[in-house]
Amino acid sequence: MSIRDRIQTIQREILAGAVTPEQARQWLMTLTALLGKCHDESRIADHEYKLVLLGCLQGDEAATRAKIRAEVTPQYQRAQEAKDTADLVIEMIRSCKVFTRSLDEEMRLSR
Repeated sequence: MSIRDRIQTIQREILAGAVTPEQARQWLMTLTALLGKCHDESRIADHEYKLVLLGCLQGDEAATRAKIRAEVTPQYQRAQEAKDTADLVIEMIRSCKVFTRSLDEEMRLSR
């Protein structure tokens, strides 16, 4: 199972609702661990895209045209997907943290 598949599985379970505190804590730990992998992929994909962009800039065309040409390549798409995945994981981590904090607050107030 790929990292994106694991993230999508967690996302589907969160969307389904009825999240237990234990699930939220487990997802938080999993997502935090996966975030490092997402950043690694983003860094590698961004480097590959910049190599393509550099190749496009070495022609005689304008820089803006070269950038547009580079942005229609698979390397750019991969870099964007990696960045979007990392952003999604960060937001999911924030959601899990808020959820667990609200549960902790409810427990504290019920005492």
